[in-house]
Amino acid sequence: MASSSSSASFLLFFLFTSSILLQFSFPVIKAQNYPPLADGLSWDFYKESCSDLESYIRDHLKKVFQQDTKVAPSLLHLQFQDCFGQGGCQGKVLLDKSRSGTATFQIIEDLREIVHSKCGRIVSCADIVTLAARESVYLSGGPQYSVPLGRKDAVPSKTMDNLSFSATKHGTSPKLHAAITNADTLLEQFGEKDLDAVDAVSLLGGHTFGRSHCNSFTDRLYPTQDPLLENSYANHLKKICTTSNAANLSVLDVRTPNIFDNKYYVNLLRHQGLLAIDQDLYTDRRTKPIVTGFAYDVNLFFDSFVHAVVKLSQMNVLTGSQGVIRANCLAADLGSSLKRSSLVADN
Repeated sequence: MASSSSSASFLLFFLFTSSILLQFSFPVIKAQNYPPLADGLSWDFYKESCSDLESYIRDHLKKVFQQDTKVAPSLLHLQFQDCFGQGGCQGKVLLDKSRSGTATFQIIEDLREIVHSKCGRIVSCADIVTLAARESVYLSGGPQYSVPLGRKDAVPSKTMDNLSFSATKHGTSPKLHAAITNADTLLEQFGEKDLDAVDAVSLLGGHTFGRSHCNSFTDRLYPTQDPLLENSYANHLKKICTTSNAANLSVLDVRTPNIFDNKYYVNLLRHQGLLAIDQDLYTDRRTKPIVTGFAYDVNLFFDSFVHAVVKLSQMNVLTGSQGVIRANCLAADLGSSLKRSSLVADN
């Protein structure tokens, strides 16, 4: 009898959840159903000039991740910072001298050295960032997907000591957006980039792996605990982040911190989202059903994520005669980069 009652309860819950989800439309992405290509990009851009490019990237990152799985999330985050925060996927973020010594930046430069030694100076740092982000997802258990290539790097002007970027048809690079702490701000800022609610919730799924500093969320613990935080999870966080030691790190996904899956959304259903913006996705009526759908269907999340991240990767790209191919991803390379004719003929 108990078993029968339990089964009936589960069936009712399933039907109720399904009825909610059917009220919303999710973009179901098939194997080759990607967003439209930006002008100048293609799926086989390096087919003739560097046919093994993607293998070079994957083989090197496999070795890197075997030594330290924690760097994989930072490569996906780097792509987001470049495309969303720097005004376009142009490799600008790599010229931030305050971060030039980070492991993530060095990985990109190591990849450039490998690729340029094999194929010559024909692959941009912007394309390498895109490929590295894709591999960070796939090699961490996420979906395997294609990315369009053919980006050029931003054209630096003036000097390295006073770095700025030439205006393009897309305008100059804006400052990084203010911290996003709630769904209202998230949807507003993503909407400005032509990313809808499903795109936004999908891209926040990048929080399914990686870590965050205590000072990013201790305001949810002290002086009073955020009522949206599940108690046992809050107590766990308080042990990591005491009021006197807020420099520590906590994993973003308490269940599978190093795996790219849909457990991030499962956490939100259980009020175990680390950041304020994470948990607010399950509070806001516009994003809650999307979170629920992703929590119950990992393939739905993967398909939507692929659509969103490929869309992101094409933001304000430079192609053709625009931009350059840097000889060093971490340097403005003045003097040689600006001589476009001396680099490589456009594909």
